[in-house]
Amino acid sequence: MISLALMLIGFSLFSALSLALTHFRAVHYEGQATSRIMGLVLLLALAGLQLAHFAWLDLDWPWIESPVYRTLLFAVAPAFFLYSEPLLRPQVHSAFRPAQIAHILPVIIAPALPASVALPLAFVVGAGYLLWLARSLYALRRERANFRLEMIWLSVVFTIAIGVSILGLIQAVLPGKLFFTLYSISIGLAFLLVQTTLNRRPQLSTEVSETARAVYANSTLSNVDCNAALVQLDALMKDERIFSDPDLNLAKLAEHLTLSTHQLSELINSRLGKGFSRYLREHRIDAAKTMLCNEPSASVLSVGLSVGFTAQSNFYEAFREIEGMTPGQYRRLHEKA
Repeated sequence: MISLALMLIGFSLFSALSLALTHFRAVHYEGQATSRIMGLVLLLALAGLQLAHFAWLDLDWPWIESPVYRTLLFAVAPAFFLYSEPLLRPQVHSAFRPAQIAHILPVIIAPALPASVALPLAFVVGAGYLLWLARSLYALRRERANFRLEMIWLSVVFTIAIGVSILGLIQAVLPGKLFFTLYSISIGLAFLLVQTTLNRRPQLSTEVSETARAVYANSTLSNVDCNAALVQLDALMKDERIFSDPDLNLAKLAEHLTLSTHQLSELINSRLGKGFSRYLREHRIDAAKTMLCNEPSASVLSVGLSVGFTAQSNFYEAFREIEGMTPGQYRRLHEKA
């Protein structure tokens, strides 16, 4: 079992670095600077814990007894809360607020706590944050059809976290290095599930935020002819190809429709069952698929730029997310058909 733990520790460290460099980019967290920063802090804390677990399980170095380990242990739950809150509760301002300092207090006092007290207390605190997460996700239950697979994987992560919290409370009676072995495996499995989810849906954080905003907002469409607005929106996309504007955003599109950004966001979410960013990417990818098939001499980069993407990496990421393959693979598959 220790061998599995060591393998997953290595994966966790690689995954943390990969997520920091790819997922936690500004483009994935527009207007959500706090979430992005706290996400990076969370990755750092989990990576630090896994390094301490490696030192203990493989080298017998007692880093798990150090004040640094206790600090990282108490940092995980608050960092996750401060990462998730602006995404799941968009009615809360995304900017940092003084009241959020309270979430940092456990991290500050952690080094002064005895190891025998710190470990179970950290998991009690973590359990409290898990209850908040469950309540916030329950509020989005009506949108679960849009994130069915992601919700299943998140439920698995949630179950793992509950199991670790229970083990943390009784870790003193567990033999040898069993608790830290299981804790290392749990963190590694959580990284694996998160990495899989984000590889499938890189813009997940943006989509969740848009969906949550529509759920929490009071309806803004009472005086809007939704059917006419949808017809006009469809014409803008299909006839005028407004999606090819690389600077197109929610506010700019709403202006074309004489709607507010909140009205357009709610319209797309409630009537089309997706967020604005997903809706825009789907139109761009549909146009790119047509070009890839009809213009075989055009480079993949030129196709991506012509439909509104600003970089080849963004084009590949969106194409793989929606079609499950790269643009080049899609073109070759079509040529063979």
